[in-house]
Amino acid sequence: MEEKKVYTVSVYTENNIGILNRLSAIFLKRHINIESMTVSPSEIENVHRFTFAVIVTETLIRKVVLQLEKQIEVIGAFFHTEDEIIYHETALFKISTEYLYDENIQNKLKFRRAHIIAISERYFVIEASGLKEDIDNMYQKLKPYKLLQFVRSGRIAISRPRMDISEVLKEMN
Repeated sequence: MEEKKVYTVSVYTENNIGILNRLSAIFLKRHINIESMTVSPSEIENVHRFTFAVIVTETLIRKVVLQLEKQIEVIGAFFHTEDEIIYHETALFKISTEYLYDENIQNKLKFRRAHIIAISERYFVIEASGLKEDIDNMYQKLKPYKLLQFVRSGRIAISRPRMDISEVLKEMN
């Protein structure tokens, strides 16, 4: 049986209404849970990039990418394994100010990419960024401090090797 792995799918599209629904429907039809998703403008004007993280087999991800590319607005779709990308996630942790000067919290902030970004009378907010495992680890460390709120972004990623999309987009201009 083929092994399931985390794949990052990058889809370059025109910015049209309803495109997110059409793209996510492709994953839905194949019963694939989207672990995270982000959307942003790409390096090319008027072209947006959707980044999906999914856990599937290579055979299935190949089929999904082919199906994604059949969408009229899709300029290109690519998939990458974890070792073919550089990625990060960001998280915000809202904690009661009663813990602001707690030495244990201060030690946990020594996490290489965490810092306080807001302080009020009732709470303070910590921002952390890193790999999924880094964010999960930070969450576990801060959970005992009665998190008031927690939110994390989807994965943002760039490929290590040059992507073919660069050539496709040059031809369009």
